Amino acid sequence: MRTRHRALAASLLVLALGATAALPAVAATPTHAGIGPALTAPAQQLRLPAPSGPYAVGEDTVHLRDTGRADPYVPEAGARELLVSVFYPARAGTGARAPYMSVKEAELLLEDAGLGGVVAPEVIGATETYARTGAAPARGRFPLVVLSPGFGQSRFTLTSLAADLASRGYVVAAVDHAHESLATVFPGGRVLPCAACDYVERAGYEGYAEVARGRAKDIPFLLDRLTGGHPAWRYASMIDKRRIGMAGHSIGGDSAASTMAADRRVRAGVNMDGTFFDPVPAAGLGGRPFMMLGTDADHASGGTFDTTWDRDWARLDGWKRWLTVAGAGHFTFTDLPLLGAELGITDPSAPLPADRSGDITRDYVAAFFDLHLKGVPQRLLAGPTPGNPEVTFQAPGR
Repeated sequence: MRTRHRALAASLLVLALGATAALPAVAATPTHAGIGPALTAPAQQLRLPAPSGPYAVGEDTVHLRDTGRADPYVPEAGARELLVSVFYPARAGTGARAPYMSVKEAELLLEDAGLGGVVAPEVIGATETYARTGAAPARGRFPLVVLSPGFGQSRFTLTSLAADLASRGYVVAAVDHAHESLATVFPGGRVLPCAACDYVERAGYEGYAEVARGRAKDIPFLLDRLTGGHPAWRYASMIDKRRIGMAGHSIGGDSAASTMAADRRVRAGVNMDGTFFDPVPAAGLGGRPFMMLGTDADHASGGTFDTTWDRDWARLDGWKRWLTVAGAGHFTFTDLPLLGAELGITDPSAPLPADRSGDITRDYVAAFFDLHLKGVPQRLLAGPTPGNPEVTFQAPGR
């Protein structure tokens, strides 16, 4: 599973970023792989979609160390570490433009995709996110949504969703889990190897389940540090700790259910195209709402690629929805198609246009949390809508 999805990610990066041959003002040399030119400077200002809500967006980075728990993959490293991007509703006109990721992190991402020396990391790092560092917080208290990325992926891949939720009135914590990402630089310039990747290669299916269960230990610690006494984030008073949700992509989506099973503070969860390696408990999630949002190709009811969705749908014991998206690919629910579209490139294996990928992901996830964390009725979740013909309601909800 990981090998397949990692290959898809690399292929999409090749399509999205290697196509810069068509762009002007690029210093280029031919490459044997035929991917595209070697870039020596940013050729184009890439932009994620502008957030759709009424608030400006601020962004902070928080580094956490759980001194009560050793890293599960590298125990000799000591305390478990998390690196968190916190997006929040902000006052317009304050702060400085936030980078998408550091140049070093972009280098790591490109090297893992086999694009080292082909695409300038500055192109990726300088992507416009519409978030601003040092921005003054908006007045009020807001629900908290935790975002967990796919296996081997970094928190940056969920930036568009995070910024959009913040603009709609949420504090959003996008989390990198130490030794699980292939493109994360921790404080002090430390690049931690993806030891979890090696673990899963050895352990197989059960290894993925252990990753989800491990994240279900990370997130309660994160919540303690954001909502407890002496919080780690300077604007923690913005968070309404009675209204907490979680969403994730791939293994991060499985982790949302695992976390809900472990911590009742998480009131609502979303799985975006993730296999339930760690099953939903047979007894359910205590009646709390859960939404599954995935691809038609892999996650339609009765499919053979991933039977865990049929199994765990029956176990969900609260409000629930099972939605699939026609023409979507595994990475539809991340930033990768959006970056590709900026360069005029599409992934032939996932023909859904990038703008629809972004709109569907952002609108349905926001609708879910608006309903369950803010109590605002949502027509979008009541059944099929004319404006979203790609979205199929796979099974009756309640």
